[in-house]
Amino acid sequence: MSSETSHMRQHILDTAKPIILGKGFSAVGLNEILAAAEVPKGSFYHYFKSKEAFGAALLDSYFTGYLQQLEQRLSPEGLTQRKQFLQYWELWRETQSNDDAQAKCLVVKLGAEVCDLSEAMRDALEHGTHRIIERLADCLRQGIALGDFPSSVDPQSTALNLYNLWLGASLISKIRHDRSAFDAAMSATLQLLGACRSLGCESEKMDATDQNTSDSQANSCSIGQEAGGVWAEQPLLQPQAPKSDRLPGPA
Repeated sequence: MSSETSHMRQHILDTAKPIILGKGFSAVGLNEILAAAEVPKGSFYHYFKSKEAFGAALLDSYFTGYLQQLEQRLSPEGLTQRKQFLQYWELWRETQSNDDAQAKCLVVKLGAEVCDLSEAMRDALEHGTHRIIERLADCLRQGIALGDFPSSVDPQSTALNLYNLWLGASLISKIRHDRSAFDAAMSATLQLLGACRSLGCESEKMDATDQNTSDSQANSCSIGQEAGGVWAEQPLLQPQAPKSDRLPGPA
């Protein structure tokens, strides 16, 4: 593929992304995308074999950009691994609960829509989300080695559980039109990672205030308490969402 073809192909993908974030995949026609990209109608198949191939390429492009941003978010100098990790989820809460449609998650937007329609797009979603989970697990491994997380945290399963949790919270927030699911997800995240450390992290301060937890409750529910800066070995509690966020059915 020539550089000119590659450039135009990426231009079409970049133009299509905000349109599809707003309307979804099936509701957007090729003519609308090509008109917005100012590309002749008959040239689409010069860049993509089909709309399905275009959709898979769109997701691949999205995940490439997302992982680059994730790497920057988890690699700033001067911050502990724990603070980097928690700031990632705080950013998720802020971007996914505001009114900017273009900041929303393409996985949430397309996941339920396309997985039953296109195996190629489902595969792109599976591969992309797996890469995100692996990067989150790496951050946890590094944090455990540095003493930022208790050693009882399992990096792989915790990264998977947290990513699943926050994807679910994103979907529920679309249904409710509020951020209560994200607040519950942050509370559960802190429980999965062990008791809050005093890091001056705004998200931890805010969640502590929102929970209105008494000193006696905090003492009885503490996990991984620090002793001389080192995490003590204590079993993690199972995260419990607020009653308003619990779904009916088996516990």
